[in-house]
Amino acid sequence: MKRSLGKVFLLITLFLQLPLFATTYEWSAQINKQKAFVNEAVYIRYTCAFSDRAELYSIEFNPSGEYEKFSVKSLQANESIVEGKKISSYEFLLFAKESGEIEIAFEALMKLTSKDSIEEMVIGRDNVKKEDAKKTVVKQEVFKVLIEETPSDLVGDFAVDVKKREPLLKAYEPYHLDITIKGEGNFERIEPFSYEIEGVKVFAGEAVSSQKLTKEAQSGVWSQKFAFVGEKSFTIPKKEIEYFSLKTKKVEKLVVDAVDVKVEGGFAKEELLDVVQKEGFSFDVSYLYYLLTFVAGFLVGKIKRKKSPQIKSGDAFSQKTKGAKSLDALMVLLVVEDALKYETLIKEIEQKKITSLASAKKIAQKLYNASSKKRGGTAL
Repeated sequence: MKRSLGKVFLLITLFLQLPLFATTYEWSAQINKQKAFVNEAVYIRYTCAFSDRAELYSIEFNPSGEYEKFSVKSLQANESIVEGKKISSYEFLLFAKESGEIEIAFEALMKLTSKDSIEEMVIGRDNVKKEDAKKTVVKQEVFKVLIEETPSDLVGDFAVDVKKREPLLKAYEPYHLDITIKGEGNFERIEPFSYEIEGVKVFAGEAVSSQKLTKEAQSGVWSQKFAFVGEKSFTIPKKEIEYFSLKTKKVEKLVVDAVDVKVEGGFAKEELLDVVQKEGFSFDVSYLYYLLTFVAGFLVGKIKRKKSPQIKSGDAFSQKTKGAKSLDALMVLLVVEDALKYETLIKEIEQKKITSLASAKKIAQKLYNASSKKRGGTAL
């Protein structure tokens, strides 16, 4: 392929202005601990400092993953130019899986764009068959860390917060209990709570957690919600979670105290089951928690209402919505009434797009009126 003078000049200028093959680099590494406990975070930082801007260099280095004796999580990777020199840094957290001495030895792949690939790019050569980059494997500094055994797989420092209502309620009225654990440690080791109480129906939400990595540890929040429904007074038993504290260097406990729930005389179970599910009725499972935990309050008000064949269904629906004392109670009412019809409104309340009870009631009434008109007027 014939070369143009312009492309040749461009190629020569490029080689003269960039000391392509004079670039040098130096790797360094640091670790924050020589001793650690099983499941304790160990911080490691690797840095590659170049002698210039190193435009033609790229690095492949990400040892994150599961290994036989430890796991590695990526904290962050940065690339910057300082005084005309490129600096690439990589930070990780390592968690040992077992006691004993572990050896940490990683490799990075340095890739330098070759002279031939530049020439092909600039002057359009099509007969270059060599690889377009020179690759060099760089072995990183080897670290050895002594890992000590712990009496618990859960390691870190945590605090528990329990939100609960007044333990006095009517029969079949739900008692709510929210458990939240905050702190630093391996949250994935926290097992969900479970309760079994004779004569009591227990509704347990899924455990939800979120974590973020810092140079010191993995911090986060873990939570789980419960609702207990019973006919007679009952006791929610005490629960404990053991963990190894990195501050005290001993086993500590997270304690959720027992709760004595007093149930006053309420209503017969048969009276609370006067809502018949429509054939083929279905709704999003995310509403189930609300249905189970708030339906009792709605139905308690419902059973006191005297049914009259002369009352229009529109008036009855209006009375129900006016009687709802909270957004949660209103959601249950809408689910029972017709989950499909009010699906959008229910989701907006659940997602906190609608936070005003009065506004929600108005929208519900409008939806009801609109559906009644489609049917040819308000049903009797």
